Amino acid sequence: MPDVNSMDQNQLKKAVARAAIAHIPHDCIVGVGTGSTANYFIDELAAIKGRIEGAVASSEASAARLKRAGIRVFDLNVVSEVPVYVDGADEIDRQLHMIKGGGGALTREKIVAAVAQKFVCIADATKLKDVLGAFPLPVEVIPMARSHVGRELLRLGGRPALRQGFTTDNGNLILDVHGLSIADPVGLESAIDQIVGVVTNGLFARRGADVLLLGAPDGVQTIVR
Repeated sequence: MPDVNSMDQNQLKKAVARAAIAHIPHDCIVGVGTGSTANYFIDELAAIKGRIEGAVASSEASAARLKRAGIRVFDLNVVSEVPVYVDGADEIDRQLHMIKGGGGALTREKIVAAVAQKFVCIADATKLKDVLGAFPLPVEVIPMARSHVGRELLRLGGRPALRQGFTTDNGNLILDVHGLSIADPVGLESAIDQIVGVVTNGLFARRGADVLLLGAPDGVQTIVR
């Protein structure tokens, strides 16, 4: 694969965002993720807003961007189905397990992904990894449980660090867990979620992506789970 670093990474993000439009059915409510690549998707979605009913957003920031683009934003509780959810990833492996949550929206992202019939991940080729864990794993925690959860994460082999000056849209904290080499993403996702005080963690393995649109200098590649 050609060297992504020799290319404009933003151009690769724009390319996969544009390619994701082909996965959007007519007259549907689209699930929309959070982050820089998802922002490019929102920009592309604005160009076809006349043929969709609206969107469900995974963060307040994405909801605001959708509204500025003239796209109607629905509360997930009033939506009966979400045919497709489009979002980026901080890391993704070839089994389409992901680490997400660098932007702190992991809980709402995971909720929308759980509802969606199809999850389309859009990412540039730097995000594709053989083993997950080089990117610190975000864990959303109830504030009073921060120290307890941190000790439990140490027992699992990670080095948790509080994300300073950050509060999630849900009013919680983020512990970013460094030093992991995640050989069993499904198992680790379940183990962390069992810690009392954890809201959720940024491993999207039990519900991974269904389709990966990977931006590389030689074009957009499609990988299907």
